[in-house]
Amino acid sequence: MVFFNVFVLYKELQGVLLIKSILIFTLVILFGAIPFIVGNSNSQENTQKEEITEITTHAMRIVNSDFKKNVKFTHLIRPQYYDEDEKHWRLIWNDEFDGDSLDKTRWNIEYWPAEKNNELQYYTPNNVKVDNGNLILSSKEEYYEGRSYTSGAVQSKDKFNFKYGKIEMRARLPKGKGIFPAFWLLPNGEETWLPEIDIFEMIGDEPNEIWMVVHMEDKNGNLLRDYSSYVGDDYSYKYHTFGIEWTSTEIRWFIDGIERFKTKRLVPNEEMYLYINTAIGGNWPGSPDKTTSFPQFFSVDYVRVYQLEGGE
Repeated sequence: MVFFNVFVLYKELQGVLLIKSILIFTLVILFGAIPFIVGNSNSQENTQKEEITEITTHAMRIVNSDFKKNVKFTHLIRPQYYDEDEKHWRLIWNDEFDGDSLDKTRWNIEYWPAEKNNELQYYTPNNVKVDNGNLILSSKEEYYEGRSYTSGAVQSKDKFNFKYGKIEMRARLPKGKGIFPAFWLLPNGEETWLPEIDIFEMIGDEPNEIWMVVHMEDKNGNLLRDYSSYVGDDYSYKYHTFGIEWTSTEIRWFIDGIERFKTKRLVPNEEMYLYINTAIGGNWPGSPDKTTSFPQFFSVDYVRVYQLEGGE
């Protein structure tokens, strides 16, 4: 209905301009007003442009006003990428980061020197803040407790864990050589990193490629994985959505609402928790170099978790 109103205004504008043109033509015929028309053609054109701008602006104000009046938060958080006739998702947990500080009933802030994959960062609370409706994880080049870099990480272990569902984040990612942002799920059990679902990983000097990975260990301790990557936009330039649908039989990955990878292999079947971080250096991304600028920021607009109505 809102967009119909804009269309009507546009058609009315066309009608007004047509009537004005007919009247001016009549003046030319009846009164020989050629000099008047020639002398004022530029003025008339500018006036018409001003009227178009004024009416368009008014129309957009109507659109924005009606949108804010009629769209509720529950509509805004509805997932973008499923068929409502086929799947019915229920929001079970979310953080919109609308407060002044991180909600510690939902999240734990990491405070330790990273020990995985030869990474270089020390995670500190000083690199985690909530500002302007975003969770901000900062990565800095600074000396701290024997490390040359600090960064931020949060996780929901023992505060929120779940088995199966739809998980979605909207975020703008950091970039640069040696910068390694990720959003993943880990088992909410003993101190173990496997199985692991990487909703996304990005190597900072390749900011247009997103990696989607699942890791698991077999009974003999061998590391198994299934994965794919998708090359698209520069994901450090603006906000994008990243998500998965995880069931007992498969995992499907989505970027900006479009499925980019799915697998039926190595699907975890246990409670897992959320983990958000930016690593610096390590085996895969390599160390920062002179092209890497600091500080870098991982900005998260929201994190939302859904489960199917009456099912997994």
